[in-house]
Amino acid sequence: MDFLNFLLNLLVPPGSMITLAFSWPALCFLNFCEWLYNSIYGEDMDNKVVIITGASSGIGEQIAYEYALRRANLTLVARREHRLRGIAENAKRLGARHVMIMAADVVKEDDCRRFVNETINVFGRVDHLVNTVSLGHTFCFEEATDTSVFPVLLDINFWGNVYPTFVALPYLHQSNGRIIINASVESWLPMPRMSLYAAAKAALVNFYETLRFELKDEVGITIATHGWIGSEMTRGKFMLEEGAEMQWKEEREVHVTGGPVEEFARLIVSGACRGDAYVKFPSWYDVFLLYRVFAPRVLNWAFRLLISPQGTRRASSYVGTGKHIEAVGMVRPMAMLEGTSPTHNAIGPLTFSGQLISQHKLD
Repeated sequence: MDFLNFLLNLLVPPGSMITLAFSWPALCFLNFCEWLYNSIYGEDMDNKVVIITGASSGIGEQIAYEYALRRANLTLVARREHRLRGIAENAKRLGARHVMIMAADVVKEDDCRRFVNETINVFGRVDHLVNTVSLGHTFCFEEATDTSVFPVLLDINFWGNVYPTFVALPYLHQSNGRIIINASVESWLPMPRMSLYAAAKAALVNFYETLRFELKDEVGITIATHGWIGSEMTRGKFMLEEGAEMQWKEEREVHVTGGPVEEFARLIVSGACRGDAYVKFPSWYDVFLLYRVFAPRVLNWAFRLLISPQGTRRASSYVGTGKHIEAVGMVRPMAMLEGTSPTHNAIGPLTFSGQLISQHKLD
């Protein structure tokens, strides 16, 4: 057996690369033909029903607008109901037939059952489930001194996608619907200060890749993978209060229009309607996969050169590090935009405080 593995190690990698090189033009042509056919005869979302989690801001908000342009019925789910009201009005103006909003926590199975069941009661079906809730961090793993933040990050980035999927699957089977997942390039490309986020995203992608095979063609799955979307970065306060409840306190609420967020949302919805298995933005990140598989040391050397040791060790987030930070309150939305000095008001005791990267800002 050892000798057989030795021979396979020698023959399979180069043989596969040669076969792929010769078949690459034909594969590209077939992929283009499939893309063209699906673009012409893609799914018509007129009067279809879409559930969008994390719809109160960022990519979730922009995805809601894209489905609204296609005249779908929307169920918008987020923690911040006051934000959803304005987004629902915008979606209606853009063409959504009906919009229902629900305040819910996607890391709680009961809340997920509530908004899925309410969608069925109102619209009678579910065609697309779009999971966009996600939360990143910017601290080195060994800088953390309070591990209570670890399960919170994993709950949001993993279970916050799995629970809505589990509850909605029976209804998606009935409509031959589709699940859309908002993943990240960090699921396979190493980034400093994002170890827990990367681990959760890797688990998420592998979960849905396996689920794709289990569901066969009865329910489609689209995995959307993005690189660094700078315009979605926001400064905020991470709070753990009684019962390990998490609240996201943003220093500013900026209506996201234009730029990479809107473009990524457009690509996600277009890809989902075509039935694409993957949506990547930008796609040039894929070249690093070759280095990851065939030359991992080159990739590691490149990252070490690009990112200085001082930069990777400097904590830009104090979440979970145990460092005491003065509690500050909400900053007036226009203060950051106008360049004036914001006023701070106390909002009560904070367990953690610092900068988080909310790549799809948590509701």
